[in-house]
Amino acid sequence: MDGQLMQFESSIRVVGTDWASAVSTGKERQHPRYAREGKVQIVSTQIENLSFTEVIEDRGPGLAKVRLSAKALAEAHTGGVFFTIALPEDEYGDGTLQLIEPAITSLTKAGPAGPGEYLRANAGGIICHAAGRDLEVRSREAGTVIVTKEAHVFRLYFPIVSGDLHKEQMADKEFTIKTSGPIDHEPVTFVLNTSQTGRAFDGFGGNFRLQNPNADPEVINYCLDNLRVAWARVEMPWRFWQPVKDSHPIDSAIAGKMNPAVLNAMDMAQRLNKKGIPLILSAWSAPSWAIEGPPKFRPGPDGVWGNPLNKVNMADIYRSIADYLYYLKKKHGVEIRLFSFNESDLGINIRLTAQEHDELIKGMGAYFAACGLKTKMLLGDNSDATTWSFIYPALEDTAARPYIGAISFHSWRGWEKETLEKWADAATKSRLPLIVAEGSIDAAAWNYPAVFEEATYAIEEINLYVRLLAICQPVSILQWQLTSDYSPLAGGGIFGNNEPLHPTQRFWNLKQLASAPKGLSAMPLSCDRPNISCAALGNPSKKSYAFHFVNRGATRDATLTGLPGKLKTLRIFRTNKEDAMKEGQPIHVIDGKASFTLSSMTYTTLQSE
Repeated sequence: MDGQLMQFESSIRVVGTDWASAVSTGKERQHPRYAREGKVQIVSTQIENLSFTEVIEDRGPGLAKVRLSAKALAEAHTGGVFFTIALPEDEYGDGTLQLIEPAITSLTKAGPAGPGEYLRANAGGIICHAAGRDLEVRSREAGTVIVTKEAHVFRLYFPIVSGDLHKEQMADKEFTIKTSGPIDHEPVTFVLNTSQTGRAFDGFGGNFRLQNPNADPEVINYCLDNLRVAWARVEMPWRFWQPVKDSHPIDSAIAGKMNPAVLNAMDMAQRLNKKGIPLILSAWSAPSWAIEGPPKFRPGPDGVWGNPLNKVNMADIYRSIADYLYYLKKKHGVEIRLFSFNESDLGINIRLTAQEHDELIKGMGAYFAACGLKTKMLLGDNSDATTWSFIYPALEDTAARPYIGAISFHSWRGWEKETLEKWADAATKSRLPLIVAEGSIDAAAWNYPAVFEEATYAIEEINLYVRLLAICQPVSILQWQLTSDYSPLAGGGIFGNNEPLHPTQRFWNLKQLASAPKGLSAMPLSCDRPNISCAALGNPSKKSYAFHFVNRGATRDATLTGLPGKLKTLRIFRTNKEDAMKEGQPIHVIDGKASFTLSSMTYTTLQSE
């Protein structure tokens, strides 16, 4: 509503016959398909034996129509299939519910139908009243509306199908969702503290793991020509480097018998190295002799990913990887800064325990040093921020410390401030740089790549990056990826889009962030209004500053205070659905204050001359 989020979350939920279990749609739970046609969004997905199509139409400010169709692909025994709405408890906990066939009940009192169930009644819909907002969900056909209390949310259930479905049976339902309430246009004040300087931010970076020989080159060229890439991460295709344990990969490489995947990866590293970009080398998978059991590229029936390293062959493992680093240095002139196994906490596709990770750092790190290699080990390189305990054994092991060059995690999950602070604290206590080695927000988005062009995806991604800058103070955030995989560009045949290759809103967000001057460090910057993220970078000795703001609320006036007295003007750039890093009129600084406008759903940067 005018840029202000009226927060709730919808899902389709299939309930078990006894209501003791339920399976719902959600991020990374299924393999949906997504498309947009003007103001209509179409999602198709499947839960067990049921297929669904959801068509969501924007009907104007605060109004949407949802059309749902379900089809049984086989016999399905259920307690019901529902369209559900989850309301945040912190926003609706003091509210009331009103049935469309009016009856009012308080959210603070449980109803008689059972534990956690507040309401069960036949109605054509429901209106949720809370301080500052109303949410109305109306069904085209009356049905049994159910309201339950779950962890941190109230969940509204609207029936699509009741009971069992026979093969080929179909059902259709239509709902309208309407929201209203006052819009927060209150001015916002940001307070800068230039007396404190945190960790250095070298700049924005990217991943360059080659996976599509047809589409990757054009995207890589565009990104390297149009972005300042401060850090990069490349792949070591280890299973193609030395597929046989007792072979001699360096001799094979010298003889011109190198696997094309290895050659291309080394050429990519060389190209980035020539631009002066420090490199992380990561191995995703291993040759069969280096792991236990048959190689696993997907989780097994037990849900476990990846393979442990073969402990009997650890000396050969160290030598194989050191040979790769040595050859890359001697033949291509590339000295790798940091090495890791990708997401080994999870097992994509090499799996380690925290203690094994510690032992690996000591063993492989010492081997690299004995070979005269300057490459250090990357601590963590975790799949998510949520698994911070994985790094603690090595972090607390004084014998491992000389071989650790930096700490790393990936930003797919774990965005709570308390979780991110775990990584910031680890970097502070160890005095090691912190790197977000894979940056983005949805690890399953390759299933529905049209979402990359949604303004909502773009604003959520850059919002996370600004929060990472402020909370974690990383030396770099490395986009996943600056190739055709998760491409920040569209067209050129990528994801079936045959338009001419062109930058998306996501690309302009990245360029705006990457355009910060070199040599800046984190500085404290506070904000007095909700739904706005901010981060400050500065170098007082050079009078160089960059301030980043993401406004996920309505347009409002903003004031930045605490600026140095000698700073007279700031450049302003904005990126949103309509503007691509558009520069506005210079912002004048008067008595340490700068006044400007924060547009809704916009990423804004103020930067010193």
